Amino acid sequence: MSIPNKKVVNGWAMYDWANSVYNLVITTTFFPLYFISITNAKSGGDVVDFFGWQLKNSVLYDYALAFAYLLIAFTMPILGSIADTRGNKKNFLRFFTYLGGLSCMAFFMFTKDSSLELAVLYFVLATVGYCGGLVFYNSYLPEIAPVELRDRVSARGYSFGYIGSVLLQIIGFALVLTFDANGLPGDLAPRITFLLVGLWWIGFAQIPFVRLPKSQPAIDVHKGGVFSEGFTELKKVYGQVRQMPVLKHFLRGFFFYSMGVQTVMMVATIFGLKELKMAQSNLIACVVIIQLVAILGAWGMARLSERYGNFRILMLTVVLWIGICLCAYFISSEMQFYLLSVAVGLVMGGIQSLSRSTYAKLIPETRDTASFFSYYDVTEKFSIVLGLFSFGYIEHLTGDMRTSVLVLMGFFVVGLLWLFSALRKQRRLAVAEKPALTETM
Repeated sequence: MSIPNKKVVNGWAMYDWANSVYNLVITTTFFPLYFISITNAKSGGDVVDFFGWQLKNSVLYDYALAFAYLLIAFTMPILGSIADTRGNKKNFLRFFTYLGGLSCMAFFMFTKDSSLELAVLYFVLATVGYCGGLVFYNSYLPEIAPVELRDRVSARGYSFGYIGSVLLQIIGFALVLTFDANGLPGDLAPRITFLLVGLWWIGFAQIPFVRLPKSQPAIDVHKGGVFSEGFTELKKVYGQVRQMPVLKHFLRGFFFYSMGVQTVMMVATIFGLKELKMAQSNLIACVVIIQLVAILGAWGMARLSERYGNFRILMLTVVLWIGICLCAYFISSEMQFYLLSVAVGLVMGGIQSLSRSTYAKLIPETRDTASFFSYYDVTEKFSIVLGLFSFGYIEHLTGDMRTSVLVLMGFFVVGLLWLFSALRKQRRLAVAEKPALTETM
């Protein structure tokens, strides 16, 4: 079945192209490596001073990310509800895009002689901009694609994101090699790359800003203020979610396996740097491999879900993640890290794309899409907060990142159990309702 409104769908997917450079360049490769390198040079070791608090730089990095996700988790539900009541999702999307893009550009000023506290502030704001924009971007999915095509459209968005982010990653990598070859300052190439991330993000986001349709307000006649109506809308959506057992069980499973998925993605390069002593150039090349393989993973999982159902393929993917965590605990060479990176790419693309489209299928037909997706986003962000905090705290206690990896494996196991429970709930509902529901999940 062909995708209708391709201009709108491709315009929507271009936001993934625009903002995914943050996820790859800032949280996965250049910035974590640059952060560790600069803070090592700044303090003469891996222990830094942050407002008088002495802790490892990798732990500070984890805590800063966790704080940003916690902040967005508390604010996004009400912002999503306000966007639904006023029909101004695109305005919120613009705000978070400019917040994130400009904060990334501010990283250009981060050197070993500048304020560490200010750099962490920019990092938090950039993360808030990225996460906040995603809520409103994701909420367009049920508006632009029919139920039977949401897996494919979601996969298209992630594929655009992986391709776009890899292109900028290659540009940044080329800058590093060029600057090294010509004896230019070693910190200048990554700083220029951070500047390009902000320009790329804001620049390409103009395409979805033009092509995405204006959303319709969920409330036709406004009888209260912005915040009062927003809280009323939030309460209404929460009441609907409570009455949907399959959706509730899916969100619980999503919460636990997202702890593992997102944490692995954010700490993989630091793991390779600190545990395997890999060169930064090799780590960047590894992440490019992951992104390219993830394109195949997203499309492959979308096709498999059409044949075998979303929950079955999600469960298979989580089982593969458990195996990856177990392997990560034992790896000791760069070649093993490369092979594991290929496996991570396949399951990363699939589980992210399929999780989003599964949720879009499970929610009811409604104009409250931003409110519903704020629940999805809050679930993910709280899972990231707990995942990153757990990973950082266990490393802080034990001094060993490998022990933290085993904890992530436990999160995947719990997530798998909740997915199985959601599938059982769905089967029971299908039997109870006549005619029986078709097997689309």
